[in-house]
Amino acid sequence: QVQLVESGGGLVQAGGSLRLSCAFSGRTFSSYAMGWFRQAPGKEREFVAHISWSGGNTYYKDSVKGRFTISRDNAKNTVYLQMNTLKPEDTAVYYCAAAGSIRGLGSIRAYDYWGQGTQVTVSS
Repeated sequence: QVQLVESGGGLVQAGGSLRLSCAFSGRTFSSYAMGWFRQAPGKEREFVAHISWSGGNTYYKDSVKGRFTISRDNAKNTVYLQMNTLKPEDTAVYYCAAAGSIRGLGSIRAYDYWGQGTQVTVSS
């Protein structure tokens, strides 16, 4: 069974940076595309970014393009989300997820496994 454990969340001032990590275990990491989603209080969970099995292809939500970078290290079974120039509207619980297929990676339904989430709070 796949397990995903996020870390790196916290409280940061607007304009600051955080790096989230997600440790993957239980299956072959390089067989899964990975995604980051977030959920703010009272809102639905939304797509943030995804990355292909090899790391060669990435895709981002428009509002984070140029500020966030998704990457992965298949030797360490870890996916990262580098978040720069953070804004108060980035405040949310951030989740990583693993998908066995590359179809529809912008949708929650594409993902087979989810982590428990890590809180990111950006103060103004």
